[in-house]
Amino acid sequence: MTENVVILGGGTGGTLTANRLRKQFSRGELAITVVDQDREHVYQPGLLFLPFGLAHGEDLIRPRHRQLKKGIDFVESDIDRVDVDGHRVVLAGGRELPYDVLVIATGARLVPDETDGLTGPGWMEKVFTFYDLPGATGLEQALRDFQGGRIVVNVVDMPIKCPVAPLEFCFLADWYFHERGIRDRVQLTLVTPLDAAFTKPRAASMLGGMLEDKGVELVTEFNTGEVDGSAGKLVGFDEREVPFDLAVVIPVHSGAEYVGRSPGLGDALDFVETDPHTLQSKVAPEIFAIGDAANLPASKAGSVSHFEGEVLVENITRFLRGEPLDASFDGHANCFIETGFDKALLIDFNYEQEPVEGHYPGPVGLPLLKESRLNHLGKLMFQWFYWHSLLPGRDIPGVGADMPRAGKHID
Repeated sequence: MTENVVILGGGTGGTLTANRLRKQFSRGELAITVVDQDREHVYQPGLLFLPFGLAHGEDLIRPRHRQLKKGIDFVESDIDRVDVDGHRVVLAGGRELPYDVLVIATGARLVPDETDGLTGPGWMEKVFTFYDLPGATGLEQALRDFQGGRIVVNVVDMPIKCPVAPLEFCFLADWYFHERGIRDRVQLTLVTPLDAAFTKPRAASMLGGMLEDKGVELVTEFNTGEVDGSAGKLVGFDEREVPFDLAVVIPVHSGAEYVGRSPGLGDALDFVETDPHTLQSKVAPEIFAIGDAANLPASKAGSVSHFEGEVLVENITRFLRGEPLDASFDGHANCFIETGFDKALLIDFNYEQEPVEGHYPGPVGLPLLKESRLNHLGKLMFQWFYWHSLLPGRDIPGVGADMPRAGKHID
């Protein structure tokens, strides 16, 4: 008897899960259907580079269906809701997809309208975001035309995709304006709701020091209530104000809208309630979540989806066989942090372990918590790795789901 697996979302998590399952099960054993609202798969890490002329939009996009192995059905459609009790997905237009296993992989979406004024006067003129392709493309021209003044990078609220990206933007902006010879005419400010530069204390201390060394002002515990594009200022709920000539805003994130229309499936932000170690949803045993769609206390980053994929596919297999689930996912994440001037940092951590110095993935490897050109090259090479190894669901020798401890200076 053929089991039906429906995967909602054809991004990083959904694509690698579908491909891993297709390798493991024959078509007679498993029918796999991936649903997404459009046909374009965007390499999101590349959006950081686009405003600085280091990437081009057309090079970041590939057709979704071409990233899926043969024997995987792709359906382009909006999703109306998930009928949890009826084990079916209802698509826009009324088509229904029954499932034996459902994987939620629809990621996080930007909801700029949640912030007063953000999409009002000044939007896409002197207020931008680089978290989507239109915003990153518009920001490229805005930076090219910028001749001096105050640029404010503002994280409105957490969680966000790739929590290090706002820091990277500041570091690259410092490099960019140095290259243009006008760095002394540009004031850079990072405004965050966090109490430090990053969520992990050891890394936050180091990254905060780097911001200071590069002359980037850090404003912490700022909860943005309004973006006033006409007056050129951020206004906090505590009435503090931060003026700007150009604002780069990371909007509020939430889960997919259909999650909110599916009773019990998600939390208040429409992220799926998910067991942090098995990736099984808390609403129904046949529903799983991966990547940014889940409400896990892990970074919303592509590397996390990669590490989750190994455990997720194992648990889908065990679920279909009626076996106990593997509760081994440890929140493993690693991130290259571009610091400008052809250098980058690498951090590697999980739910319990903070980023530490050492090497990854073992005693011989890339340096951790240390700027190097090697890490910068690793960041650039990741795009090839993404299309050719991560999305196809290939196992990488020496790189598994669990955070490696070898080579790290763990206290």
